[in-house]
Amino acid sequence: MKVWILRHGEAQPHARRDAERELTAHGREQVLHSAARLIGQPLDCILVSPYVRAQQTAELVRKALGFTSELITVPWLTPESEPRDALSKLADSGNVLLVSHQPFVGELISLLLNGHLRQPQPMQTASLVELEGEWPLAGSMTLLSAHHP
Repeated sequence: MKVWILRHGEAQPHARRDAERELTAHGREQVLHSAARLIGQPLDCILVSPYVRAQQTAELVRKALGFTSELITVPWLTPESEPRDALSKLADSGNVLLVSHQPFVGELISLLLNGHLRQPQPMQTASLVELEGEWPLAGSMTLLSAHHP
């Protein structure tokens, strides 16, 4: 199983609510650079946070890859989500791309690699990490690559 974790691209600094912040033009460029690293990968589904900037990021990736399946919006990929709760939800996802936010993504990567949350992975906007393992269990995956635009 492969898990790609993508942090959304650069977003507007302010909006009425944090969940409504949109990508900037620079953020869109960042996302397209990261999306290029996914070309030809065996992607089964794209799971995405309900926040606008993550939705925009995932849609840019979907279009860049010519990925025909719909995006799957899940409530457990927000910045304040609990990484431990995500593990059980990933078990039946196949090769999956997660599009989400800090601090969640950094903590989830630490959990999958190290089995704990004490060493969160630094993730800039549009950073992409590729993990591989038999199952998405704490401490069971291997880091294959990390791209920081």
